[in-house]
Amino acid sequence: MNFPQLRMESVIGQIGLTSQRSIQEIEQPPAEMTIKQPKAELTIHRTPGKLTIDQTQAWEDMDLKHISKRIEEFAQHGYQDWLSGMARRAQEGDDLMRIENGGNPVVEHAKINSESPVYEFNIGFVPSPFSVKVNYQAADVRINWKTNKPEIDVKVNKPRHDYTPGIVSGEMIQWPSLKIEVIGLELDGQTVKD
Repeated sequence: MNFPQLRMESVIGQIGLTSQRSIQEIEQPPAEMTIKQPKAELTIHRTPGKLTIDQTQAWEDMDLKHISKRIEEFAQHGYQDWLSGMARRAQEGDDLMRIENGGNPVVEHAKINSESPVYEFNIGFVPSPFSVKVNYQAADVRINWKTNKPEIDVKVNKPRHDYTPGIVSGEMIQWPSLKIEVIGLELDGQTVKD
């Protein structure tokens, strides 16, 4: 007995794909930064030191005196001599007035007034110690400063992003097909080929 057979022929379909790659560009501009550093402010107030040296007494100890000082001393010395002279004359007058009490006041007065005075001398230092007066006033320095913080300004730039998407296009290179044949099929005693 003959069985009918099916004969199939198929052609696979082929698709052609054409693709264009996507393009992505990313650029990051650098940040813009400005920095300013203001100068520090410094002020200095200074009062200079003061040194004073007074040699007046040392010069006077060496008998190198100013003329006004000499005039003043001479006037004072003359006044003292005048007072002591008045006291001596008053004393001599009193002694002569009481001559009846005894003694010889005229001879004694003559002897006292004719003798030279006795001067005593001891060790002396010219000029005398500590006769030069030194005074020093220290300097005064005041320093003030003010620091200023830096001024920083930052501008952040956004990234630039360009994107071109890829394109994929397809086309049929070969269309699919299926061909079916029946072999060995008999209908009413006749063989059917196709």
